[in-house]
Amino acid sequence: MKKYIVKLAEEERVDLSKLIGQGRAPARKLTHARILLKADSSEGGPSWTDEAISEALEVGIATVERVRQCFVEEGLTAALTRHRPRTPHLRKLDGEQEAYLIALTCSQPEEGQERWTLQRLSDKLVQVHLVESISRETIRQVLQHNEPEDAGATSSGVSHPRALPSLSERLEEVLTAYIRPYDERRPQICLDETSKQLVSETRVPLPMQPGQTECSDYEYERQGTCNLFVACEPRASQALSAGDRAAHQTGFRALHSRAGGCLLSGCRQARAGHG
Repeated sequence: MKKYIVKLAEEERVDLSKLIGQGRAPARKLTHARILLKADSSEGGPSWTDEAISEALEVGIATVERVRQCFVEEGLTAALTRHRPRTPHLRKLDGEQEAYLIALTCSQPEEGQERWTLQRLSDKLVQVHLVESISRETIRQVLQHNEPEDAGATSSGVSHPRALPSLSERLEEVLTAYIRPYDERRPQICLDETSKQLVSETRVPLPMQPGQTECSDYEYERQGTCNLFVACEPRASQALSAGDRAAHQTGFRALHSRAGGCLLSGCRQARAGHG
């Protein structure tokens, strides 16, 4: 059976105790906080067994095991927060269509209209034969995912920034990059980054010997975090990746550079260029 060792830092213990003391968080979050405090096996921690925690907090042993595993593999925040299963679904709009929608949203509304509404955006995409049909909710979700800092999508419409000279030209230049034909002299690079927990085995596996197979103990604990960077050139089918370890225990410093959401980043840069 796999076992995940919970070792809380002093700051994490203080935060969890404060969370429980305030009593304002959802019951599930408070229960998970109590589980982590009781399971804490760092110096001075109670280091309760799963059975003892289950009996004291009146939760199932499986719940205690899941909280332990989530803490070790994903971190404190993930262990306290409910995980909602993600149902895979086909995208209604591809990258080029999303770029057109965002450019349309950033443009001046039609004559006589104060702003673009979700329904007008939906009708416009159908009118230009970009899609056969699309709901207002799909439009809202796409805009929310690519929401600029000074605009927002609501249930009724989309706020529009003040008119700026040549803004549409700047945005068109950014958005056109996503559909530009491949040119090896002008590569199109996409960069993204994510942070992952590092996990180590607490006991060294016993090597294989004559008449005996290798013996491993399924017991794990946290060993800091690692920032993973992935750069790809989609039109050339090339990808590069790199990892930067960022663990307080080993003195490494986390990198905070991010370049995800290139389309939105380009829109923001275009707006910034106009002050």
